[in-house]
Parts: sequence; C-alpha cells; structure tokens
Amino acid sequence: MASPIAAANAYAKLAKIANPGTTPTLGIGSESPGPSFGSLVKEALGQVAEAGRNADTQAQALATGKANMVDVVTAVTETEVAIEALVSVRDKVIQAYEEILRMPI
Repeated sequence: MASPIAAANAYAKLAKIANPGTTPTLGIGSESPGPSFGSLVKEALGQVAEAGRNADTQAQALATGKANMVDVVTAVTETEVAIEALVSVRDKVIQAYEEILRMPI
C-alpha cells in the first residue's frame, strides 16, 4: 500500500497540472482560460510514463549496485500512486459518460 507522503506528492503533481489558479467560465460561446481537458490528460499520461521510467531507472541502478533501496521503493510507490490516481480519473470519466448516455432526450 502507498504511503501518505507518496500519495500527497502524487496529488500535488496532479494539482500543478490542473492549475487551480484559474477557473473556467461556462457561458455559451466563451473560451475557458485554462488548458483543455485533452491537454490535461495528455500531460498526466506523460507524467505517469515519466514516473514509470524513473522507477525502471532506479531498479536498474539498484541491480548494478548504484542505487539505494529506499530510492527504488520510493520511485516504485510514486509510480503506483500515479497510476492509481489516473485509473480513478479514468473510471470517473467513464461513469460520467455512461450517465450522460442514460439521460433521456
């Protein structure tokens, strides 16, 4: 199970992506000042992939005796938390889509 510190770090990274300083407007024909949802998802996927590459690099360094076990476990845990957060977001998006499909026209 992931530690609270690793989870907090992963959520902090995701919060930086979302840029909470701006709030989009929801008026008709208005453009939101923040990044698009697609770009947020693309950036989040990139960060999860980067965390996975970091964990792989740490594991390889451990195998050659150049890394500390704590660093490897931390990198793997951060990757695990990032993947779990991404899967949670994916599940919520799918739930929202299914709920929209169930709406009467």
